[in-house]
Amino acid sequence: MVKRTSFEGDSCPIARSLDALGDWWSLLIIREALFGLRRFGEFQNKLGMAKNILSVRLRALVDHGILETAPASDGSAYQEYVLTPKGRGTFPILVALRQWSEEFDDHPEEIATILVDREKGRPVKKLEMRAEDGRLLSPADTTLKPRAAPRRRSA
Repeated sequence: MVKRTSFEGDSCPIARSLDALGDWWSLLIIREALFGLRRFGEFQNKLGMAKNILSVRLRALVDHGILETAPASDGSAYQEYVLTPKGRGTFPILVALRQWSEEFDDHPEEIATILVDREKGRPVKKLEMRAEDGRLLSPADTTLKPRAAPRRRSA
C-alpha cells in the first residue's frame, strides 16, 4: 500500500480529521458500524473488501480511537469492533455526506434508501449551520480567526 502524507500535526482541523478518518473505505466501515456491524466477517461480506485492506483499515480506526476491540458478545473466541464515543461522533459527518450526495448526485433516483427518524418514520431534516443566536449561516457568513494562545501556568 502506498504510504500517504500524515496530517496529524497539521494546524487545520479538517486535515487532522482526514488523517484520523482515512479514506472512503474507513468511512464505509464506520457507516456499517453505526448500523450495527461488529465482526470482521460482517464488514468483509457487506463491503466486499479484500481481507488485507479491511484488516489495515480496522487497525487504523482502532489506533485512532474510532473503534475499539471487545470480546464477542456471544461468548465465542472472536473479537468485535465497537464504536467509541469518538467513532459515534462521526454520525453527523456521514449524514452531511449523505445529504450532500442526495442533493448534488447526478442520479439521485439511484439512491436506494432515505434516512428516517426511527421513532416517527419521517425523513431526517437537512443539517443546518446556525450561529449562537439561531441565524442560519452560509459560507459567506463565516470566517476563520486565530485561536487564543493557551495561558501559561506560572510556577
